[in-house]
Amino acid sequence: MTTLPLRTIEDAPDAAKPLLEGAQKRNGFLPNLLRVLANAPVALETYLTVSGVNARSSLTLAERETVQITAAATHGCGFCVAGHTAVAYKQAGLDEATVEALRNLGRLPDERLDAVARFTKAVIATRGKVDEADFEAFKAAGFSDEAALEVVLGVSLATLCNFANNLGGAPLNPQLEAYRWGGPSAAAAE
Repeated sequence: MTTLPLRTIEDAPDAAKPLLEGAQKRNGFLPNLLRVLANAPVALETYLTVSGVNARSSLTLAERETVQITAAATHGCGFCVAGHTAVAYKQAGLDEATVEALRNLGRLPDERLDAVARFTKAVIATRGKVDEADFEAFKAAGFSDEAALEVVLGVSLATLCNFANNLGGAPLNPQLEAYRWGGPSAAAAE
């Protein structure tokens, strides 16, 4: 059930209209997440700005999508799990075993991506007060202090969109239906 209006370009607040127009042009459709965020133009602007900044981080697209799917699954945001699953397959080139492990909060077959997922879970679970062993395990996988902070950046982006979607209750766009997520499977989750 949608608890916040799904704004269109026509009925959105004036400050949100150009942002929605640009997003529709880039995506070929208007994701319902953005339609929810358009209720608060500054929230929409923040999401789009931080998304652009996050894309410039030293983490690869596969690593950034690992953060996003891990956070979305942890936060129970089906919309974001579906949206980032599409990106993981279509743009980041992740294989089915990796994506399914991410969606189920399980162990990833790729050790480097698994280190990103584990560190992301630790950042969320401890609200950034990651213990030394978790931090050292992340660094032992070849990541720097910069990358650790970029995981925090990715978690902050995910938190905005995951919580906005959970609050807004927006339905999944038809374009994302093939990637629908119903929660982690008990067998796969650790």
